[in-house]
Amino acid sequence: MRHIIAILLQNEAGALSRVAGLFSSRGYNIESLSVAPTDDPSVSRLTLVTKGSDAVIQQINSQLLKLVDVVSVEDMTRGEHVERELLLIKVRVAADREETLKGLVARSAGKVLSVTADCHIVELTASEAQVTAFIGDAASCGEILEVVRSGALGIARGERRLHL
Repeated sequence: MRHIIAILLQNEAGALSRVAGLFSSRGYNIESLSVAPTDDPSVSRLTLVTKGSDAVIQQINSQLLKLVDVVSVEDMTRGEHVERELLLIKVRVAADREETLKGLVARSAGKVLSVTADCHIVELTASEAQVTAFIGDAASCGEILEVVRSGALGIARGERRLHL
């Protein structure tokens, strides 16, 4: 099963490396990883996506909490949450397919960021599944030149939160 794990960690040199090392040393794959400072500049929020059984994820969470830089850990998929991924995609589109791409972007609530004579750069924020589907649909409109994905970000619904 796919899990989104949110981690608060001290914003110290090597902290990210220790988290990634924990995964690699145990043979777990990180499918996506996103890290940025929080409202407290001494703490960063790391969001990663991995696959495993509930027992494996529980073991990972326990091991993460043993790392000195880790403040808090939560498996976002254990409760209601909002998940989003950012996509930037560059598509070479023939003139006769340009309106098709623009329609796809509009239906997906995306935004065209740049248009040149030979390509369009599109931004889309959506779930991982919607981003993946959009890439497939965009490929039918023209040639995909470049794809940049942020990986999943997640936040709990309601009062539940990851905190210090």
